Parts: sequence; structure tokens; C-alpha cells
Amino acid sequence: MGAAATIGGGSAPETSFSQLPEEMPPIAPRLLTDLLDHAVEAHGNWPAIDFMGRKWTYKEIGELSRRAARGFQDLGVKHGTRVGLCLPNTPYYVICYFAILRIGGIVVNFNPLYTEREMAHLVEDSGAEFIVASDLALSLPKIEPLVGARNGALRRVIVCPIADALPKLKGRAYRLLKRKDIAHEPHDLRFLRFADLIARDADPDPVERAPSDLAVLQYTGGTTGVPKGAMLSHANLAANSAQMIAHVGHMPEQQERTLGVLPLFHVFALTTVLNYSVDTAAEMILLPRFEMKSFLATAKRTKPTQFFGVPTLYTALNNKELHGEFDNVRVCISGGAPLPLEVRQKFEQRTGVRVVEGYGLSEASPIIACNPLEGDVKDNSCGPAFPGTVLEIRDPDNPHRVMPQGERGEVCARGPQVMSGYWNRPEESEKTFIYGALRTGDVGYLDEDGYLFLVDRIKDMILCGGYNVYPRTIEDALYEHPMVHEAIVIGVPDAYRGQAPKAFVALHPGDVLDQDTLMAFLKERLNKIEMPAAIEFRDSLPKTLVGKLSKKELVEEENARRAAGSAQDPSA
Repeated sequence: MGAAATIGGGSAPETSFSQLPEEMPPIAPRLLTDLLDHAVEAHGNWPAIDFMGRKWTYKEIGELSRRAARGFQDLGVKHGTRVGLCLPNTPYYVICYFAILRIGGIVVNFNPLYTEREMAHLVEDSGAEFIVASDLALSLPKIEPLVGARNGALRRVIVCPIADALPKLKGRAYRLLKRKDIAHEPHDLRFLRFADLIARDADPDPVERAPSDLAVLQYTGGTTGVPKGAMLSHANLAANSAQMIAHVGHMPEQQERTLGVLPLFHVFALTTVLNYSVDTAAEMILLPRFEMKSFLATAKRTKPTQFFGVPTLYTALNNKELHGEFDNVRVCISGGAPLPLEVRQKFEQRTGVRVVEGYGLSEASPIIACNPLEGDVKDNSCGPAFPGTVLEIRDPDNPHRVMPQGERGEVCARGPQVMSGYWNRPEESEKTFIYGALRTGDVGYLDEDGYLFLVDRIKDMILCGGYNVYPRTIEDALYEHPMVHEAIVIGVPDAYRGQAPKAFVALHPGDVLDQDTLMAFLKERLNKIEMPAAIEFRDSLPKTLVGKLSKKELVEEENARRAAGSAQDPSA
């Protein structure tokens, strides 16, 4: 690893680090569909997907994606059309992802757990004209009212029946036993089934595309809490896949098997489970949701060689009896939130598998740093810069100044995986960059070897089980209750999820409200991940000198309370 010249921030070269293995050539811009095309050409008969025991080869996925691309064009998808994917991990996601990209469309990732309000915001902000969704009752009914809505562009919905993707016997059992989980499909011509999308056996019309074209709108709260679409190009996402290959190594003669339980709509999984796996012609073992018994049975059956998880997943596994499910794992990476040292050490001791921690954000496709798979481990570090990436530490109060090595500041990154900006937000995009480097909003420092250590977060965003939870969303929901006068939400440590939201509420004078009643009110407005772990009622909430609600005092109080509790109970 060598020092890189500091750009626009004075002369402190030891504080900017880049990593590029000598054997790795410069990262050439690629189309994401090139990844699939190469896998089909070189390893068409290799298994591409294992979904609950049913398999598809790369040749079959390539063919289905071709037909879906034709179907999307027949519906009116053109170069630049935004198409939402609101799907759990299923073959449908992989097929439609590459189909949309092949004809110049832009993928907009939707979390199926979003509330109707959150989905409406993404539809309106992105201008998505089409959505591909499963037939699950937890998501399809929330999409139905958005079709043809006044404030949105949504025109059509492609419905993907989960049962049709399962092995035949499992599909029949699913339709019978999980009837309550399946939504009633609307009798509306604006809704069509996936089978109709791929009905025409024809190639799509050729579309002129470039690696610099926008490929994915990945919504993230950034620093404001208002979800914004990070604009990730084909080149950005393909570069992060190439960086993964350079970092973990690749044996072309041997097929890897990637255990994919992280949702593909999450950018960490999009890169590691999907793009990187296809880039290396790995088999993707897709699980639509995390259920421990099914997860362990699948791992035992498929013998994965690669596993990407979030800290809550490793914590959950540490509390279960294991029977060799991870014996074949070669690559094991944790991301999405800080990985507690004790969780990593316990998992490694129980499985014999080395877990390395990485760091990234949606705006960088997402990985910008990761610990090495071999060699010494630096506890509590996120590792060195990813191949081809430059990390800088800048003064948060004066970002033109680069901090000396070892001193804390805002982590900034530049590299081929970094986004071009936020969708339709030029002013916020400009503020997010300094001399071409992405400002992450996180505080950290680089040691003498260029290893990154995170020490704090500038953002109020709460990292809950690897998901971004935005306090403002919860606060807005609280304010909808007629008795709530003031509300503040902060993140507090949580042994299982890493962090959890806690709400502080002041009621209008004379009003009486208990936690259970308010929690029930919030359940109608927030998804499960956003629900506060606790609500504390107070007569008033702290404010700044100019009268703004202040979170600082509450954070300090919580820290002091927990420190006092730990002092009284050393085992806590």
C-alpha cells in the first residue's frame, strides 16, 4: 500500500491512502450486463441460482432475462425509464435486474417492508413508471393504491408469484398452507403476471448504452433523514465487483457458492451476493427471508463457500447450535454496521471461519474499505482502502484541511465506485463532495498502515440490524398523534441489533398517554425496523438557545445512564 497525493487539502500525504494490488490492472468501466453475458458464455451450464432447492443455470437465467427485456420494451420501458424492484430474494429479482439494465432502464430498489407512505415517496421522487413486485400480502396491497396516483408516474405493476419459483411440490404446498400470505391480485389490466412479461420469445431491440449510464437509484437518508436516490452507474457497481475480486481472490476453475440471505434491495447484498457472484459465475443460494431453521438447513444442504452478513446475523448464529454449516466457507465478510469484537471472536471460535469487517455506504456502491482475508487482524478496524480507492481524513469544521495521520476527522473517499450525486438534488450533491472526494459523514482516523478506524458518526441515522433507520421518519409519525407535543428520537446501543431507536415524548399539557397505546398508534405508520425499542415520556424536551429541540443532552444522559449501570453490574 502506498501513499497517494493529497488533492486540494494541503500537503499531508501520509493521511491519504490508496490500495491497488500490483497484479491488478486499472479498473476498466463495464456494463453490468457484461457480467451476466460473460458468465453465460464461459459457464452457461453452471448453476446460477438455488432457490429453496430449485436450480437455474446461467444459460437459463440469461434466456429468461432476454425475454423479460423484450417484455419490458413492449410495455414501454426505454433508455432512462425508472423501474422499481420490490422483491424478496428470488430468481425474479436477478432476471428483472439484468433485463431492465439491458434495455437502458434504471433500477429503483424498494424494500417490501416499506409503508405505503414510504413507497409513495420513492415512486414520486424517482418517477418510477413500473414496479416489479411479489404477490406477498405484506407488499402488494401497499403498491396497488399508487398505480395511477396523482402525484406519481406509476403505470404498471408486474406481479411475481412466489409459488411459481419454488420446486413443484413446495409450490403446491405453499399455495395451500400459506394462503393468508398471498395477496389477492387486482382485476386490473395495469397489473400483469411475470409469465406474461416473458411470454414473447424474442430479442429486445438494441439500445445504445455506456458504462457511465445510470444503472441503479439506491435510496439512502444521507445526513438529512429524507431518503435520497444515490445515482450509481454501471461503471460504479461493476467497479465495486472488480474490487471485490481483487480483494478476496478468485479461482476461475472452481465455482463458488454464495449464501444470500441479505436482501438484494440492500446495496451491500446487491454488490456481494448478486453483482460479484455473477461476475465470478458463482452459484447464488437465495433465501427470501431470514428464518433460522430454514437458514441453517439450507447452509447444511448447499455447503456455501462465501457468506456475507450483518452483525445481527452473526449474533443470532452465536446463540444457536451449529453442526458444520460453515465448514466450507472461504470468504466471510460483515458489513452494514459495526461488528462488535466479542461477536466476531465468538463466531470465529465456534466455526473456525475468519470473519472480516468492511465499511461502506450506499453512495459508494457500497464498499470503500475492508480487512484482508489473511494476515494480521487489527481489532475494531474496518481495514485498509479497497483496491483502487483513496481514503482521506478531513477536518469536519474545515473540510479543505486534511488531518494528520492518526487524528480524527471526517472520512472521505474517492474511487471508481463512488456515485455521481443524488437524483434531482444538485445542491445536496455538491455539498456531499470536497475536491471530488465523497464526504461520508462518519468520523474516523487512519493509522500508520492506512487502516481505517471509525470512532463516531456525524449523522443522526440509526444503524439497526444493518438497516438505516431515520429518526425524522419516527418523529414525523409521533407528531401525527394529537397528544404529542414534542418528540425526539435517538439511537441507543442494542445487544442484538447494534443500535435501536428510542423516542422521547412530551405531551400537551393535561393529556395522558401510555407507551402501549402510542406503540399501537406507531405500528400503523412505521415498519417493524423503525419501531422504537422504548418510549420515555417527559414534561419537556431539551432545546438549544434559539429554541430548537436538541438531541445532544439526551444522548449524553443515555450514555451516562448506561455507564452507571455497567459500573454497578460488571457483567452488563
